[in-house]
Amino acid sequence: MIDGIIALYIFMLAAFTGYEVIARVPVILHTPLMSGSNFVHGIVLVGAMVALFRATTPLERVIGTLGVALAAGNAVGGYVVTERMLEMFKKSGGKKS
Repeated sequence: MIDGIIALYIFMLAAFTGYEVIARVPVILHTPLMSGSNFVHGIVLVGAMVALFRATTPLERVIGTLGVALAAGNAVGGYVVTERMLEMFKKSGGKKS
């Protein structure tokens, strides 16, 4: 098992790296990047469900249920945001072709 300090170090390093990568993405690539991250959120949801199904104690079940709920909300919210971003690229006006 990973020691607490090492796990915290890995988490902080991943958060800093993620922030730096996302901050350098050009504006035009945000919509495709969001679609790709929605795919990752789906994988996180599947992992949370696997962890929930393997839970044995009540505390593990509560944490697993919370993980599934948060992962599902994250995935659905990502798709909603992507849909709204794609709406911005449609032509506005009353003309229909």
